[in-house]
Amino acid sequence: MSPDLLRQEFLSAVRIALAEDLGSGDATTLATVPAHLRARAELATRENCVVAGLAAAEFAFRELDPSCRFDILHPDGSFCSAGDVVAVIEGDARALLSAERVALNFVQRLSGIATLTARFVEQTDGSRCRILDTRKTTPGLRALEKYAVTCGGGDNHRMGLYDRVMIKDNHRELASLAGPGGIARSVRAARDAYPQLQVEVEADTLEDVREAVEARADFILLDNMSNDEMAEAVRLVGQRALLEASGNMKLERIASVAALGIDFISVGALTHSARAIDLGLDIRPS
Repeated sequence: MSPDLLRQEFLSAVRIALAEDLGSGDATTLATVPAHLRARAELATRENCVVAGLAAAEFAFRELDPSCRFDILHPDGSFCSAGDVVAVIEGDARALLSAERVALNFVQRLSGIATLTARFVEQTDGSRCRILDTRKTTPGLRALEKYAVTCGGGDNHRMGLYDRVMIKDNHRELASLAGPGGIARSVRAARDAYPQLQVEVEADTLEDVREAVEARADFILLDNMSNDEMAEAVRLVGQRALLEASGNMKLERIASVAALGIDFISVGALTHSARAIDLGLDIRPS
């Protein structure tokens, strides 16, 4: 995704979140905080993490105070220790208070994804294997969450159903109704219909792997295979296709799978199970 499109995704998500939170107005802040009061806020980590999503925080504050200053001290992708000040914001006190929760929600969520991704990536050291995300993302926040994966050192799988052909078990099951050779037939049909797209085939067995490589799939996904089965798949395929391991890819298993010669490991947990990082915003009059 281009930087301009990513920026629009951030801005759109922030505007929706602000509308959800503010409604007709921040009653507490409007009632208790004087108008035109200026304030300074520090966005700080409360635990070790890889930070991500600062653009969302900046947009949140600038939507309510376009003239505010937002100074980043640790950019996205940086490792931060507990207590590090990530960004300093100066502006209208009411705006800082009203945007606080939206800003924190985005940075906490996206930093959690980046931090978990970095832990998985660390397990691939010494191999050529790359960690991939999946489409198991929060509806409406896919671009932001996949961006956070890259902040943690991971790579993006397909963004959606439109940018790669991926022939999974249910597709194969339906294709088999026309008789044997469903994988080869599906790959040919995909190439005819979408010649500009790469084609991936999900393989549940080593026989599926043989059929996929003979059909000249670009990628073969090894689904829920044992390490011994994946080692045999590496031998069968050679350099004729790229191999992706998926299914039950827990952190403690990553190093052993990467060592098999697998090209990619996809991990749904990066986005569907990442824990939000604890961050805080301390505000005081400036």
